[in-house]
Amino acid sequence: MSNTQRTGWAGWAAFAGIVMIIAGAWDALNGLNALLLPVEKWGWSGEAGTVFLDVVAWGWWHIIIGLALVLVGIFVLRGATWARTIAVILVALNAITQLSWLGVQPWWSLIMIALDVIVIYALTVHGRELQRS
Repeated sequence: MSNTQRTGWAGWAAFAGIVMIIAGAWDALNGLNALLLPVEKWGWSGEAGTVFLDVVAWGWWHIIIGLALVLVGIFVLRGATWARTIAVILVALNAITQLSWLGVQPWWSLIMIALDVIVIYALTVHGRELQRS
């Protein structure tokens, strides 16, 4: 492929940046919601026992990773090379973080993990095309 030829995957890489912005905003809103809740511990029961999370720490984590996803998603859309690398790391962290939702909202968690995998694929395989567009 020459440097001037573009495939349809440039659109998928742009899609990855837009999904990062939306997912980051969603994570930040979930984190803000966790901070505003009056409950100090949050937990669910499973086969392995009860899992308890510190809601305040969980909320701050989601606010931080959410805002980082939004910021890096904007730079991904602008075609910054460094942003693609940071984006893959942040999206992988977001996918791992979504595992904490499995006990509460399994479908939402699985959808977000699937979107994170699509974003990682689009950025690693076809992210270079954003630079040329």
